[in-house]
Amino acid sequence: MKILDIPPENRPRERFLRGGADGLSDAELFAIILQTGTFGENAVDLSNRLIAAHGLERLAALSIQELQAIKGIGPAKAMQIKAIFELNKRVRTASASPTIKTAREAYAYLCPKLESLDRECFVVLHLNTRYRLVKEELISLGIIDETVLHPRELFKSAIKEGTSKFIIAHNHPSGDPNPSINDKRTTRTLVEAGKIIGISVIDHIIVGKNQYYSFRDKNQL
Repeated sequence: MKILDIPPENRPRERFLRGGADGLSDAELFAIILQTGTFGENAVDLSNRLIAAHGLERLAALSIQELQAIKGIGPAKAMQIKAIFELNKRVRTASASPTIKTAREAYAYLCPKLESLDRECFVVLHLNTRYRLVKEELISLGIIDETVLHPRELFKSAIKEGTSKFIIAHNHPSGDPNPSINDKRTTRTLVEAGKIIGISVIDHIIVGKNQYYSFRDKNQL
């Protein structure tokens, strides 16, 4: 059935205009975004099939190429789907996430999470172009005074999240935030790798007891 064959009062757009978005199903809202269906399938039927097969969360995670592999989804519809989920992510990020531009701001955010831990914990704060936190990610959790960091995992995640810069951070259970030789070596490695990939490592924060060390503030980046 074509959309035009549906009684006007039951069409998604008309219902949206008449009563707002709250009364529409996920598939009907999705159909408004897609605008058109495909051969033998109107926009609502196509949307129902997509949501039934993949779910909204899975659809949000699919790449352009993966979306285009689905019957009825070409480049234009794939971009429409990616665009709406990206806008939704940006709205949620903007409303809930802090802006972190300085080492002091990073420490204020990280201290409650890291200061009292008895094991080294390495985290990454993914930031967008406006320094707003996009995602906080635990990279490794080691035994006392020992943590293992895999740079490939760090940059893989940054690329996936689409972040342009990040702050790396870890704690020293001893309470002394001064960097070890390994801390310095790891920081240099990550900074150089970031330059090649095009993702900036803007700071490395070490959280100690009521104090912190910033590689950027100490001109160590």
